[in-house]
Amino acid sequence: MNVTATSAPARSAADVRRHELAAFLRSRRERIPPERVGLPRGPRRRTPGLRREEVAQLAAVGVTWYTWLEQARDIHVSAQVLDAVARALLLDASERAHLFALAGTADPAPGGECAVVSPELRQVLAQLEPFPACVQNRRYDILAYNRTYGRLLTDLDALEPQDRNCLWLTFTHPGWRAAVPHLDETMSQMTARFRAAMAEHVAEPAWKALLKRLQRASPEFREIWERHEVLCARAKTKTFDNADVGLVRVSNTPLYLGAREGFRVTVYTPRDEVSRERLVRLQELAEAGESGEAAGG
Repeated sequence: MNVTATSAPARSAADVRRHELAAFLRSRRERIPPERVGLPRGPRRRTPGLRREEVAQLAAVGVTWYTWLEQARDIHVSAQVLDAVARALLLDASERAHLFALAGTADPAPGGECAVVSPELRQVLAQLEPFPACVQNRRYDILAYNRTYGRLLTDLDALEPQDRNCLWLTFTHPGWRAAVPHLDETMSQMTARFRAAMAEHVAEPAWKALLKRLQRASPEFREIWERHEVLCARAKTKTFDNADVGLVRVSNTPLYLGAREGFRVTVYTPRDEVSRERLVRLQELAEAGESGEAAGG
């Protein structure tokens, strides 16, 4: 008698994506050493990379919910939560796109950038050179910048996209900190503005994830944050000590692209002729760097 084996029912496309998503999250979690995100390794760590509960904490989501996600459970995943998980796992642009594709959810910031940064706006930034200019949101994320801004405080091109945040760099990046002459005052004012802005975003994962990351990485930030100071006004003038050209004194002009979202083009114009000359020199150095990379490639 011939016996025909009964095959297991085929999995749906959604089920396949969930399992692919679970495997992808596990692989990204296991590659991150705890020290990279400011966590102690401890003597009893058996899991390679981060634990599930650590990812959940960094992303400011529930441990049970994140565990279900890695178990390929059929649960709803919002774009905001995926954004927080992507940041917690330090995903690059390609990995982030893959994450949202597997989740079947539209990325609110495709390519790791805000949709407000159009090609036309990038042309505007380029035309403003040698004046440093960038696009930021209220969370201090640097969404786009021209070449002069990219070298004003540190080499932004050398940083991972998730680290291009002015608040994060002010508290954690030695080169950025060295370029800020009045560092203590700057840290206090930026933290106070961040707290004031966060009042409208306290439940949003991306904001909570940045706060947790700063609290874990910087004792200075924790101490200032506990003061509960708030500040809405922004400094109209700034001074930067660039490693290549020296002190640059500039005026800060924010041009808002959306009032509620806080997207703004920030332009730094020189306050004196010496600063103007040094910004021109900084632009020349950026151009020379690009030419050298092109020749080397």
